[in-house]
Order: sequence, then structure tokens, then C-alpha cells
Amino acid sequence: MSLKRYEDINEVLIAEKLANGLQVFLLPKKELSKTFAIFSTNYGSVDLSFVPRDKEEAVTVPEGVAHFLEHKMFEKEDHDVFADFSKQGASANAFTSFTTTAYLFTATNYIEKNVKTLLDFVQAPYFSDQSVEKEKGIIGQEITMYEDQPDWRMFMGTIQNLFKNHPVKVDIAGTVESISAITKENLYECYETFYHPDNMTLFIAGNFDEKSMMSLIKENQSAKEFAPSDQIRRIMPDEPREAYKKETTIKMPVSTPRCAVGIKGHIGELNSETYLLHDLIQGMVLDFYFSQGGSFYQQLYNEGIIDNSFYFEINMEKGFGYAIIGGNTSEPEKFSSMVKEMLLSIKEKKISEEEFERMRKKQIGQLLRSMNSVEFIAKQYIHYHRVGIDFMEIVSKLEELAYEQVTSFVQDWIDEEQLTTFKIKAE
Repeated sequence: MSLKRYEDINEVLIAEKLANGLQVFLLPKKELSKTFAIFSTNYGSVDLSFVPRDKEEAVTVPEGVAHFLEHKMFEKEDHDVFADFSKQGASANAFTSFTTTAYLFTATNYIEKNVKTLLDFVQAPYFSDQSVEKEKGIIGQEITMYEDQPDWRMFMGTIQNLFKNHPVKVDIAGTVESISAITKENLYECYETFYHPDNMTLFIAGNFDEKSMMSLIKENQSAKEFAPSDQIRRIMPDEPREAYKKETTIKMPVSTPRCAVGIKGHIGELNSETYLLHDLIQGMVLDFYFSQGGSFYQQLYNEGIIDNSFYFEINMEKGFGYAIIGGNTSEPEKFSSMVKEMLLSIKEKKISEEEFERMRKKQIGQLLRSMNSVEFIAKQYIHYHRVGIDFMEIVSKLEELAYEQVTSFVQDWIDEEQLTTFKIKAE
């Protein structure tokens, strides 16, 4: 067990990798009344093709299995796990993203009991043919509901424009057709491959005794049997550097049209240092120009092109990345052309050293404010840990960032071939 102090942010983190491979992080914060725990596996919707544990040949499972599996984990043969958490005063939830499946709870009492419940239900799968068939109808309704939501259609449509072959283009929940093909055997095969402790992380932050908590976790894990650790072999298709489609327009029953411009990021794995550099600089630059105080935002707003729904987001993962800028707009064509022009002009705009300092200070301030949330810290720590980065050191990494690194990155960042537009117009 190691203890690391982060003097610049006044935090202490306890870490230990258990004998079965499970990585445990404890962030005791005795001044808080609540505790947040998240049990995460490095497995998401993009993991469709892989070599199962103890096998040599690759398989491809139906789209949506990771999300389907997350749903089924809460249902046991004789009880519902949500009810267990509720009886113990905890609020439980779960989510599946492109690269992660996570199970979590928040509570103010019975913390150790809830941690044991979290570990036990995630590590004891139960799937039956009957329950799998029942779940198909439930998730099918969820998929249909999302297909009727303009914001989700714009998000997924933009990604599908950007990526030609990579499974990030597939809706996290899959399709009604794909989930109809999911079997109990698919779920067990994916579970046994990706839910091994050596592919999982447990992060607990809040009001608890760290020594007692670590003892509980070790005792809980040592009482269970797991197959030997093995490297997971994931299979991803080749993906071109340029955006797959330049533009797509659909019609939906909306009162105001919507438009998004997507930027295709890196393809293939980056080393930790390069990954963090890309992540920090993209966030700083887009925030500088497109946040409410930014010059690009002000120009778009003053010309009546955008309203308060305007947003931008960046997603950096190990094997791919993208950014999306979008919102409601009465002039989607003008929105698209102006945002693209603004993005392409960034490399021509010489960011001054004074502007760079403002960018950096704002980013540090936003990060420190967000770190008041234990949920934010836990989720972000796990996200960065997967790519070999210590989230607690990001503030110091921002302070060390050089002006020349930003200006050099900007010159090579965006190319017209990496941009796409997705529009939703009224029927």
C-alpha cells in the first residue's frame, strides 16, 4: 500500500494493487458527510471484437453488449441490487460509455456495508435465458426513446460522420436489431473477459477510515476465486485520418434547427505524455475561443447565430478522440460555415503569451473548483489512470506547460479534412 501526498492541492491518496490485479484507490476526506464509490471496468461499447480469455480465436459480439451487461448486473436470481442499496441508505447507479462500464453509489451511512455490496454484486453475475429476453424489450424501448431525442441524434450523427470503421460510430446501446441477437452466452463471455479484477479499478472518496476500508476490501477479494490474470487482446479496424462524411442533414419535429461541427482527433494510441498534451491544449484553446467569454462565442452570439444552448465538448480516449461544437441555431448553414472558418483560423491566429497565461490560469481555476466534488475526482482519476496519467498531478502539469508547446500544437491541430457538419432541420 502506498500513500501519496499532493501538496499543491492538499490531497492524500492511498493506492494498492491487490494480488488478484484489482487496483484500489482511497481518498479519505473526513470533513465530508458523504462517501462516493465507483467500481469500474476498462470495457465499453467499442469493445466488440476481442479474443476471449483462455481462447485463441477472436470473436465479434452484437453491438450494445456492454450496455446490456450493465443492465443485467443489477438483477440477481432472488433479488434486485438497487433494493439492497436502498435498504442501506445508498443511492446506486451505473453507466456505460464508449470505453468504460462503471457501478457506483453515494451514501452517508453504512459505508463499508455498501462497499461490500458493490463488490459482491459486480463480481457475481447471474444471467438466464428468460431474463435476457425480457431485457431486450426494456432496452429496445430505451433505444427508441433516444432515437426521438434531437440532441442525442445530433451527437451520434456527428460521430458517425467522423468515423468510418471505428466502433465508436455505433450507438452505446446498440440497435433494436443488434440487441435482439444478444444471448446469455455473449454476456458471460464478455463478463469473463473484461470483468476480471486485473481490468478493473475501485475508487472510494469521502468520509471513511482508510485502514479499515482497505482491510475490508482485501478480505472481500481474498475470499473469492478468479482465473489467472491475462492480457486482453482487443481488435480494432483501421480508421482513416480524415472525417468519413463532410455533411449530413436530417429532418425531425423540432421547433428550432440544430447544427454541430465535429473535429476528428487522434487515431491510434498515444503515449501518456502526448495524450495529456493533446487533452490539455485542446481544452484550453476551445475554451478560450468558444466559452461565453471567448471572442468566437461573442461573434456568433452577436450575429444571432447561437443561443444559450451552444456548447462544445472534447473526448480523448486511448485509441481515438473527437471534439463537437453545436447547439440550436436558426441558420444552420451559416453556423456551420462560421464555426469551420473559426476553427481553421486558429492556427493563423498568433496566441500571445499573455493570452496563453489567461488560458492556463482559467483552466487551473476551473479544475480546482471541480475538485470540490468527490464524484468528479473519482471519475476523472479512473479515466486518466487508464492511460497512465495521475489525475492529481494535472494542476502541476498545467503549471509546467510551456507557451511554445501550445503554439506548436495549434499549428498541427486542425485540418479541413478532419471536419464534419451534422444538421437537424424542422420537418
